[in-house]
Amino acid sequence: MTYPPASERAQFAAIVVENIIHGGVAASPARLRVVWLGRRRVPGVEPGTKLHLEGMVTVREEMPTMFNPRYEILTRQER
Repeated sequence: MTYPPASERAQFAAIVVENIIHGGVAASPARLRVVWLGRRRVPGVEPGTKLHLEGMVTVREEMPTMFNPRYEILTRQER
């Protein structure tokens, strides 16, 4: 998660990682940068939070990136 200083424009960014297991062997994790523009925090989003994300994906700085996605915080039952 990235928290920019107050002197910079407001944005909240996080790297979301999906651990993939094939045949009992862990593969390289899939990574997605998620950026909420105009916000310094997103309530409920913190390290370890499970999310369902929807939005357009683009590539920025060689990493898949989603700006201002719709999101749902998953409860323990939905994980």
